[in-house]
Amino acid sequence: MGNPSGRRNSSRRSSSSDDNSNNALPMTQIQEPPRPHPNRLISPSPTSSNHNNSNDYSASIPPSSPAISSTSSQQQSTTTTTNNNNYPPKTLHLTAISSPSHLSSLPSELKSNNPTRPLLHIDEQGHPYHYFLNPMTQSVILILLVEMLERFCFYGINYTTTAYLTGEYNDDWNADMPSIQASSYVSISTAVAYTTPFVGAMLADNLLGEYITIIMGCCLCYIPGLILIALTTIPNFMGRMDFNVRAIQWGLLVLWPIGTGTVKACVNVFGAKQFHPILQSSLIERYYVNFYMCINIGALTGGVVVPIVAQWDVTWAYCIPVMVLVVGVSLFLFGGARYVKPVPRYDVGYWMREVGELCCCGHGGGGGGGESSERRSQRDKKQQLIQQQQSSNSPADKVGIGTVLLLSSLIIPFNIAYAQMATTFIVQGSVMKPWGMIDAPMMNNADAISVLAFGYIIGNIIYPELNRRQIKIPTTHKFAIGSAFGAVAVGCAIITDYQIHRVYRERGEAISILWQSFPYFLIGIGEIFAVSAAYEVAFTVAPAKKKSLASAANLFMVGGAPNVFCIYLYNACRSWFLNANGLAHIHKLSDYSTAKVVNYFWLLEAIAMFGVIVNLLPPVKNWVASIEEAAAEAVKTPMNTPMIRKNLKQRRKDRGGTSSNNDEETPLIKAKKHADYLKYGSGPELRKFGSMRAGPSLKNAHHNPPHDVGQGQSTSLAREVKNKLEPYADKK
Repeated sequence: MGNPSGRRNSSRRSSSSDDNSNNALPMTQIQEPPRPHPNRLISPSPTSSNHNNSNDYSASIPPSSPAISSTSSQQQSTTTTTNNNNYPPKTLHLTAISSPSHLSSLPSELKSNNPTRPLLHIDEQGHPYHYFLNPMTQSVILILLVEMLERFCFYGINYTTTAYLTGEYNDDWNADMPSIQASSYVSISTAVAYTTPFVGAMLADNLLGEYITIIMGCCLCYIPGLILIALTTIPNFMGRMDFNVRAIQWGLLVLWPIGTGTVKACVNVFGAKQFHPILQSSLIERYYVNFYMCINIGALTGGVVVPIVAQWDVTWAYCIPVMVLVVGVSLFLFGGARYVKPVPRYDVGYWMREVGELCCCGHGGGGGGGESSERRSQRDKKQQLIQQQQSSNSPADKVGIGTVLLLSSLIIPFNIAYAQMATTFIVQGSVMKPWGMIDAPMMNNADAISVLAFGYIIGNIIYPELNRRQIKIPTTHKFAIGSAFGAVAVGCAIITDYQIHRVYRERGEAISILWQSFPYFLIGIGEIFAVSAAYEVAFTVAPAKKKSLASAANLFMVGGAPNVFCIYLYNACRSWFLNANGLAHIHKLSDYSTAKVVNYFWLLEAIAMFGVIVNLLPPVKNWVASIEEAAAEAVKTPMNTPMIRKNLKQRRKDRGGTSSNNDEETPLIKAKKHADYLKYGSGPELRKFGSMRAGPSLKNAHHNPPHDVGQGQSTSLAREVKNKLEPYADKK
């Protein structure tokens, strides 16, 4: 037992001699927040008592040593600006880098020498990519434009197909299909369009890349399919005296849906890949809001222009999508030099592993990438082994495409209700009285208007207000809200159907088409919560090398599986779509009044309510939350680039240390160990006037108090330091 005062003096001398040590932590530095990793959230420095009226707007540069030394305060001061107006301190995220002023906050490993594209990322294969600070205006806008024009073409055809096949536009030249068969054609076409994204995803991820796949999908399938559909509107097409059903089948059921599915799988992912995967990852949420807005702008304009022109001349109406898509592809090619084009894997064997993964609904087994050649160098073998080990340990790789399928399947009940807009809602609206130029196909635009209007309110007012109050709606609750709006929309369709029968029975008249505005508007609100959330979660939880495939899986659950299910429902409930004569021609009010379509709507109501209940179940919510947390942890994990690994080794060498788990510790983890020391009396020793030194191991400690400090003084010291360290320790 020594003199406590003498021991403190000895500690003071020890502190003065070790101020320049990398392991030093003076007491004056305890008030500084722990420095996060450069891939993690950057928080503002709390204003200390001696700062008076100044606030810190800080963006931390990763320190050269995990320990906080006296030099760290000098580094931080170079990136801190002072505000004398007492505004609350701003928080800079290193996941939202979009301004030149942010570049000073970045380590050199993340900056390129290109002033136009100053952000650098090196993928797992060592390919460097340079990114714009504001990709939305530099390159993404052209991708959004081609998506908007493509949606113009898709919905212009999709909204009018049922009316075209049943002969609404031309009594003399049409396919003369019954309503149930025309609805089945539309559902088959939509199902193919939302299933073939798997083909586009495989091509984009493994062989061609998103850029080439989009161009090929448009030029080889999409545009030829639109041309073939337009040619079927011409009487006596190709010398035939009757309607060419084979041509409409090839155009409507094969070429056009394959083209749109191939493009659909790649466009949204290609746009998201224009953002730096780490430094701009939080900007992707806004991108998907804009992406979905462009979808509905295209759907709105296509749903207005094509049906209006079709009332005058269906041939000219179907020629417009052809010209629009040609313009869109031309603009997309114009911006070719601006895009970030990730290199595909060029691994055909990878296809088979992904198919196996889809079948088992989990992450694929057999992590290898094929046998290596005997002549492969030892260096390549080691690099492959390291990459496989990193891939197996990555939290993101635990989320397979099968998992994405299960996630997206939660919105199938809503999408079954959504699929009725182009089928049974059109059948119902065809027996209602048009309001001016607004007929049944044009009523689909009420959905697009609803998405644009309420999407702006929800995305720019409601969500920001919830974020300000630190309230986050769980993903499954968004799905439940969307399904609830879908159920209410189907309920409105049921009320409308009863009104059709009542008015016809009493007065022999048709009701106004405006009755359908309610279900369309409600479906649009449901889309904002359900479909947009599904797009976002499919992209964010998928591993980087499987983004396109994850998008394809999500699209299949959004449009493929629901429409396949609808085809089954049409055939199972066929008797409800027959008139009094037993025929499926119910596009006239007299025939529709004798059918039992309302029974089909009641079945849809039950399906939508089932979706609400499933998404509100706590086990489902917890499962989805665990997947999102695993994906978020992968984003926070330090990048596995050759340059950063090299710099990490150099820092270890400079410290004279060896590779250990402590090399990866952040100051936040070290602060947590301080709290453990205060609680258990072991770990690093923090002397009152000295520096932090390595104390007894937490594992081997006997939890004894220091022998050279009095019991009362030790308790006071522990309480003082604990109060200062607790704000920076993780809360359990």
